[in-house]
Amino acid sequence: MPLQQYKKRLKTSFFIALCFFATSCGSPTVPNALLSLIERGSIKVGTLYGAATYYNGAEGPQGFEYELLAGFSDYVGVTLDLYPFYSYDAMLEQLAEGNLDIVATGDAVTDALMMRFTYGPAYQTVAQHLVYRAGTTRPRELNSLAEPVVTVSGSSQAQLLAVLNNTSESLLVTTEDSDAEELLQKVATGDIAYTLADSNRLALQRRRHPNLAVGLTVREEMPMAWALNPELDDSIKAAIIEYFGTVHQSGWFTVLEEKYFGHIRQFDYVDSRAFNQSAESLLKDYKSMFQQYAGDLDWRLLAAMSYQESHWDPDAISRTGVRGLMMLTMDTANDWDVEDRTDAEQSIRGGSRYFASLLGRIPARIGDPDRTWMAMAAYNLGLGHLEDARILTERQGGNPDLWVDVKQRLPQLRQKKYYRTTRYGYARGDEALQYVDNIRRYYDSLLWLDEQGRI
Repeated sequence: MPLQQYKKRLKTSFFIALCFFATSCGSPTVPNALLSLIERGSIKVGTLYGAATYYNGAEGPQGFEYELLAGFSDYVGVTLDLYPFYSYDAMLEQLAEGNLDIVATGDAVTDALMMRFTYGPAYQTVAQHLVYRAGTTRPRELNSLAEPVVTVSGSSQAQLLAVLNNTSESLLVTTEDSDAEELLQKVATGDIAYTLADSNRLALQRRRHPNLAVGLTVREEMPMAWALNPELDDSIKAAIIEYFGTVHQSGWFTVLEEKYFGHIRQFDYVDSRAFNQSAESLLKDYKSMFQQYAGDLDWRLLAAMSYQESHWDPDAISRTGVRGLMMLTMDTANDWDVEDRTDAEQSIRGGSRYFASLLGRIPARIGDPDRTWMAMAAYNLGLGHLEDARILTERQGGNPDLWVDVKQRLPQLRQKKYYRTTRYGYARGDEALQYVDNIRRYYDSLLWLDEQGRI
């Protein structure tokens, strides 16, 4: 993981911070929470199950909060003992009783929580939106709602609504039986009328349920931060501050945000709805072919690429003459023994092998998912133009091996002051950037639809 590139520096910074909070670099003369957990050899952390926090994926534990926590435990030099909870209240109670060192809810921090616990630095801010189902009457004021707003018990959304003076208590309903993602799904299916959701969770769920709409924004910015027991000294908090400062400076935090949220910040209702409908109606005709020719690739990624290329139309043709499900040029078709570009099986076979070859030509030191996104950009605009963008990235002080840095330079390939300095010249790099972001969104949707047994 990218954080390992900075491991030695992290350890040095941490040792300096540790010595600062001890009376010497030997044993402290006063109780020190940080030294206690280091002597224990582990850090006990509570979090909630969820797409934005922690879940067990195909490759093991995943989630934005999980990766941040794993990075912090590595920084401190202890093992991560992660305790996933289903309940906000139960988790925070365990923190208050001293059974946990840190709580990472993946949720916003309210004024009430700030009075109850100590918090580390804010690492993100989120907006809180009243969400309703598109096609129904848009809610414009909380005090005019005819049906209740359902939120998760103990969540920042429940706390926020409880203190708003213009909200009737009869319109507030909390539940322990559903999490925030499930409540959004229930709004989408019409089982409940409204919920309050933060901008991160809403962005993740709108790809799955494009009929989720924002009625009004209840709070523009609320901080997200880790909670600590206020009875302890500030040594753990200081280590967290140092950790976030280091990962921001190194760029790893930006990489992590890009991985989980970079491709979902923009939302297109029409496109999302059309994609989900096509996945459930058209993809079945080609699914077995994607699976057959995927090789070491995920067939759903190839399917997402194909939708971006052709909307799963085997007869598709672009203004530049590329054709078929995988939109192959004549030269690429010849290179990969595709005789008929409009033949679905031939196109999928040729496109998958071509994409695999591009992956193999990306420098070996570049790990996934950066490697995959770069190869995808090369599929769209050519490996030479991708290399030009990587060179521009390095010239401008960025990291040419990180997609989050390279994607910022792709639009420069159609600006004369930049492309005249490159080997391959002008390219529609901004389109390649949108191309990759679209495929990442389609891929996320296919993963979910596949899990639901709908494709």
